[in-house]
Amino acid sequence: MNPQRSARNTAMDLLSRREHSRKQLFDKLKQRQFEDEEISAVLAQLESENLLNDARFTECYLNQRMQKGFGPLRIRHELAEKGIRTELIELHMEINAENWFDLMQSQREKKFGTEIPSDYREKMKQARFLQNRGFSPEAVMRLFRRYE
Repeated sequence: MNPQRSARNTAMDLLSRREHSRKQLFDKLKQRQFEDEEISAVLAQLESENLLNDARFTECYLNQRMQKGFGPLRIRHELAEKGIRTELIELHMEINAENWFDLMQSQREKKFGTEIPSDYREKMKQARFLQNRGFSPEAVMRLFRRYE
């Protein structure tokens, strides 16, 4: 353990910069050589004070990633890696369900312009781009079919 700083002070310092998931904060405190029991106690206290909140983190993270143009599959995966419960992820995905298609369309237009290509190879290039951003193959094909 770091004798200079308490686990709570370190956690508060990290939270003052940005929201963290419980798992992220646990991992960061663990890296700083704090004991598991101390970390768990500090995190429980921060949660009871609503200073650490996975629902708030999920909402912030989802909004940031959507603003950067990432789709639901990629964001869902990233949130799961950050230790967010599946139910919480699905709740926030559902809240934003009506925005995914418009987001996908705007990302395609931003990268490739407004005109939908008739060339199969160009369509596949655009489809790969959108799938790498985290949009499902079905959603991508629905986008292209809309303009046929």
